[in-house]
Amino acid sequence: MSTITASDVKALRDRTGAGMMDCKRALADAEGDVEKAVEILRVKGQAQAAKRGERTASEGVVAPTARSECS
Repeated sequence: MSTITASDVKALRDRTGAGMMDCKRALADAEGDVEKAVEILRVKGQAQAAKRGERTASEGVVAPTARSECS
């Protein structure tokens, strides 16, 4: 198992925009391989998006707010 440094995690975060712990877990799962870690994060992101896509917004109200006129 390779050693994962904070700079590795930061570089992956900068590249993907994922959270710090997600990047750390992906690097650990990929045994330090950055390309594998990027793929793991991409697949994980698709799975989370699919879960969110199943939700429906069946209740709620959208109403306009009062506008103030500037003189």
